[in-house]
Amino acid sequence: MQNVIVIGIAGGTGSGKSTMINKIKEEFHDDIAILSHDFYYKCHSDIPFEERKKLNYDHPDAFDTDLMIAHIRQLKEWKSVDRPVYDFTIHNRIDETVRVSPAKVVVVEGILIFENRQLRDLCDIKVFIDTDADVRIIRRILRDVRERGRTLDSVVDQYLTTVKPMHEQFVEPSKKYADIIVPEGGYNRVALEMLNERIHALLKQSGEEICIE
Repeated sequence: MQNVIVIGIAGGTGSGKSTMINKIKEEFHDDIAILSHDFYYKCHSDIPFEERKKLNYDHPDAFDTDLMIAHIRQLKEWKSVDRPVYDFTIHNRIDETVRVSPAKVVVVEGILIFENRQLRDLCDIKVFIDTDADVRIIRRILRDVRERGRTLDSVVDQYLTTVKPMHEQFVEPSKKYADIIVPEGGYNRVALEMLNERIHALLKQSGEEICIE
């Protein structure tokens, strides 16, 4: 079996995870595989749109984490997976999927990936992005209004009623499982360069043959 290394990147909403992931992707392109927990929000086609808007999307139960775990295990067995596609403007999955090919390094990101024991145990390197709450809420507002068609009032209401309490209950406590804590995520140039160097080193390692069982 190919020695696949899984790097988990967790942290609160707006912490800088996506910025770090995007910069890593710019560096390595298709040499690595990337899975976001956000791809695995559960399908709620049986619930009207107005009701879907009221769901708690920051609770662990909002995600089909079992499917994500299965996909990571398949990638570690050097098998391709078809991951879901989630449309945040309609609060639901869509019918299409995206093929993710196996790679020696798999980067997994999400606010709650260290909350689930099975999921975090699959991560060989665990990175937690630590950013001040006031910075995170500003970034969340800008993202949801600009990219997801949300109103300012709806974003603030969601933050106060679900995002903040779920962060305090689930996300912040999961920081204790991290191997590395990085302030500011992708905006931390030194940390990003160190992580990229580590990924380069992992990709250069050779001598292991792929064996599909």
